[in-house]
Amino acid sequence: MKSTPLAIPDVLLFEPTMFGDARGFFFESFHQAQFDTVVGRPGGASVNFVQDNHSRSAKGVLRGLHYQIQQPQGKLVRVVQGEVFDVAVDLRRSSPTFGRWVGEILSADNKRQMWVPEGFAHGFVVLSEAAEVLYKTTDYYALTHERAILWNDPEINIRWPIEGEPILSEKDKKAPPFSQAEHFA
Repeated sequence: MKSTPLAIPDVLLFEPTMFGDARGFFFESFHQAQFDTVVGRPGGASVNFVQDNHSRSAKGVLRGLHYQIQQPQGKLVRVVQGEVFDVAVDLRRSSPTFGRWVGEILSADNKRQMWVPEGFAHGFVVLSEAAEVLYKTTDYYALTHERAILWNDPEINIRWPIEGEPILSEKDKKAPPFSQAEHFA
């Protein structure tokens, strides 16, 4: 599996090695030892995934920008049907990339995965007629610690590849701007 650091080097793009023939294809979607070698936790500790999530959304649905202020979740995100534009926003005040974002197209066709570490907000918008997104998380979902940032905050200035307004949840419509959101140390 090939890994590429993005403009925010802690966010990584993974591309699998594909094996295919007339019958179809095969690839390893996750390999713990390879992942740990690339992600490089302090002291050589393994990344421990504790929860797998699966969502399905229609075209134009934007989910995000979400994070947990306590029990922060690292996420390994991939798409098994359709196509999304996946985004990570650095919320770590001590980081040189604080307040910056990166985005990549993830699709069932390109089979790419994006690693979004703890300390980032995450979101995506569906570009195809529908999309199914799978993601592994490093901590459990905790409603009391869940936070969101307004998807179109001008301070972050994410260039979402959509025309018009996305379809949002009530929670995401009411999310605070970046300047009023809780951040990490």
